[in-house]
Amino acid sequence: MEVNLITEGLKFMVLGMTTVFLFLLLLIYVLKLQAKLVQKFFPEKSVSTGASASSALNAISGGKNEDAEVVAAITAAITDYRKK
Repeated sequence: MEVNLITEGLKFMVLGMTTVFLFLLLLIYVLKLQAKLVQKFFPEKSVSTGASASSALNAISGGKNEDAEVVAAITAAITDYRKK
């Protein structure tokens, strides 16, 4: 009996690639299911942004700074992070 090594190698390659592909598909669907379950049982709490930081920054800069809202959002995020 003669065995063609190239054919056998191609068979193993296709088998291995198919196995990895199916495993990755399964992983994607399991992670999507997990995300749905986490959202269902542990919903995100709405966090109020620092509106006072935005108004304080506008008062300091005189309302001339175009990036005041961005700076206020960053300031509020840092403040919120440090509280936790």
